Amino acid sequence: MGGTNLARRPGNTLEKWEVAIVKAMLSRKYVPQDIQAYFSRPTRSINNARISEIKDGTKHKAIKAASDDELDTFLDSWPNIDPATGLHLQGDELLVKAREAMTAAVHTFNSAGLYFRAELFIVTAIIAWTYLMHAYYMREGIDYRHKKAGVVERTPSGAEKYWELSQCISTGACPLQSGVVNNLKFLIEIRNEIEHRSTNRIDDALSAKLQACCINFNDAIKGLFGREFALEKRLPIALQFVTFDGVQRQSLIATDLPAHIATAMDTFHAALSEDEQKDPKFRFRVAFVPKVASKPSKADLAVEFIKPGSPEAEAVERVLLKEVERPKFLPGEIVAKVKAAGHGAFNMYDHTKLSQQLDARNPGKGYGVKVANTWYWYENWLEKVLEKLNEGWTRPQKM
Repeated sequence: MGGTNLARRPGNTLEKWEVAIVKAMLSRKYVPQDIQAYFSRPTRSINNARISEIKDGTKHKAIKAASDDELDTFLDSWPNIDPATGLHLQGDELLVKAREAMTAAVHTFNSAGLYFRAELFIVTAIIAWTYLMHAYYMREGIDYRHKKAGVVERTPSGAEKYWELSQCISTGACPLQSGVVNNLKFLIEIRNEIEHRSTNRIDDALSAKLQACCINFNDAIKGLFGREFALEKRLPIALQFVTFDGVQRQSLIATDLPAHIATAMDTFHAALSEDEQKDPKFRFRVAFVPKVASKPSKADLAVEFIKPGSPEAEAVERVLLKEVERPKFLPGEIVAKVKAAGHGAFNMYDHTKLSQQLDARNPGKGYGVKVANTWYWYENWLEKVLEKLNEGWTRPQKM
């Protein structure tokens, strides 16, 4: 997504409340050129012809002029903008809300002491993306209201019903890349699973998707509306108090997910191609390594960005895939592999007893994971079994 030419966009029009203010200003003898300056801003360029149409009655005849009090309030609060971005707090309300919602989502996830950060992030981030899409469709002149038989649907209180995020990213007018759409569909699926059910902590299992969501949002708001609306200046890098040793790393990888979350994730991933799953816009993964610099002036860099496609990037990708996409095996498959490794007498009874002796199904051991009520073993469990057999482990006597 590149730069935007706002001058010719269908959304570069005045809203009804603005037309009323323009009429009141004309009645006070403001000249059209001066009035135009009050309503043009970085996200919208109003042509002088729009003011002339109101003045000569060519358009907006049915809209009444604002009262003197309403005009005074408008003039007293003008320019009524966010000083950091130049966004108008009323005219750019959707874009302002989108930025604030995503900022809140990230701050919530990074807050210390919270136990259900992923759930809170997903719900708030979906709100942010919904506002962003509505702002885009409004600017493009695309009607994003729900309709039935051509009639706009309304809520029980009478308000118009607007597209939810699922509809926003499913329409042919959606400007987002496929990896971004897949990421949002995944988060919506998880949101639907957690909305009415309690969950265990799922932060670590979803972190790559959540990181991609943040970066995608920042790229989208810059590409669709302008680089000046990016969030990276508002959101500094998160610091933490720990490094990860082997046991901690293993516990992060072997998160014991709730069955309904694990099933939803597996089902969603199964529908994607390998390339779609690797797309950094679907999930963004980073390897952190101790940084040793050749120059003292560079030794304080905590994070190094590696160019995509470089040998270093390919090495990082292999490491990440090995950790994230670990193969899973049923007990019978473990037994078969052990037999093939030269232990022909090893059977299911032996496997069961060995796993019980080592308490191997304890999630904290990191030897396997339960998915939809079925236990799967990782490769490190196969290695442990072979290690024990090579050490001379013998089966206990049956009672």
